[in-house]
Amino acid sequence: MKTTTMKLPGYVLSVIIIIALIILCEQIISNSISSQNNKNDYAELNHVKYGLFSIEEWKQRISTILSEEINKLELSKTNERELRKHIEVLLNKLIDKVDRKIREGNSGFAEGWIKQSFINIFISLKDIKKGIPKYADAVIHEMTKTKTRGQIKAMLNQQLSQYVNQTLDQQDTSQLRRILLRTDSPNIESARIKLNEAISAKYDLICLEAILLIILSVSLFVLFGFGRHPLAPYQYILLVLSLVILLIAGVTTPMIDMEAKISQMSFLLMGHPIHFENQVLYFQSKSILDVFWIMITYKDIPMKFVGILMITFSIVFPLSKIFSSMEYYYDYHHARENPVIKFFVLKSGKWSMADVMVVAIFMAYIGFNGIITSQFGQLSSASQELVILATNGTSLQPGYYLFLTYTLLALFLSGFLSRKLQA
Repeated sequence: MKTTTMKLPGYVLSVIIIIALIILCEQIISNSISSQNNKNDYAELNHVKYGLFSIEEWKQRISTILSEEINKLELSKTNERELRKHIEVLLNKLIDKVDRKIREGNSGFAEGWIKQSFINIFISLKDIKKGIPKYADAVIHEMTKTKTRGQIKAMLNQQLSQYVNQTLDQQDTSQLRRILLRTDSPNIESARIKLNEAISAKYDLICLEAILLIILSVSLFVLFGFGRHPLAPYQYILLVLSLVILLIAGVTTPMIDMEAKISQMSFLLMGHPIHFENQVLYFQSKSILDVFWIMITYKDIPMKFVGILMITFSIVFPLSKIFSSMEYYYDYHHARENPVIKFFVLKSGKWSMADVMVVAIFMAYIGFNGIITSQFGQLSSASQELVILATNGTSLQPGYYLFLTYTLLALFLSGFLSRKLQA
């Protein structure tokens, strides 16, 4: 009776821990899905195709610059002298052209010959051309009037608007409209602010929940595993449950975020600053299940095969080993004599790929981080004409650490099982 009383607090505590693990796992998965959607939408809003590579964006910026330049048009003294020379040349050509047209029209019949003779007697072409400087001054004077300048600028702006309207972009913006609708935002900038705040809040919450999940799981193993006696049946079940919870949380939440973006790009165009920020070139936030689904739905057969191998060694194999060890532990229906159960429990260590998955994901993080940093180092520049600041936002996510914790604790569970067999 005394022994049972002594075990009761530990039993109650372990059950409370398992319940807390289940709740934390559900919260982590739910919050991770929400955060993953927010991250994907935020990356979509900032994608380079809507900014630096967008015809609509460039059309708007260039038209604004040209409109400002048109509105600043003023006729300086130097330009006035140059313009007067051009006007005099044009007037001289125009007078010659008019005289030639009149002569051609009066040639070939008697009435025209009489008209042309009358013109030759009373009108002197040389006298008309002597007045060209005065005509040019009159034109210049008319052009420098405020009303005339306004009419010219209005005409140029109208022509600019026509050219801009003739430049069409066939880009699909359905994703942008969907994101604005989902975030209940009137414009892209408002949606960016809302999504950024939501991502930051969710990330802090997920990290806290993941840390608690890891601490409670490790505490359960410490509570049960470092005693001198073999594990009690209920203890082994609770440890298995904690591993299953860690595995579920690890494979359903993103393990790595891969991001490559141009944080800042600025230069001068016609004396006007052009500035782009947070231009996302590439972004992916995927869990193991997400990657598996992408691979299995891909048309290429080898890709499907890789997806099947990945899900086999990251989920099916670990779960099979866990449940086989339980059957072996309790010798359910003489499970210790079953060759399949014996394989998973005693000989599958070298075939267990969970540790390989952890290393592979970490190496992918290191490799992608190194490649992007190296390539962006060549792209980044800082000069008076052009400033480009490229950023690599690749980072390991809580799902990786949850899966890592599962892998390590699974090794301890195997040791606990061998202790039971030796006892």
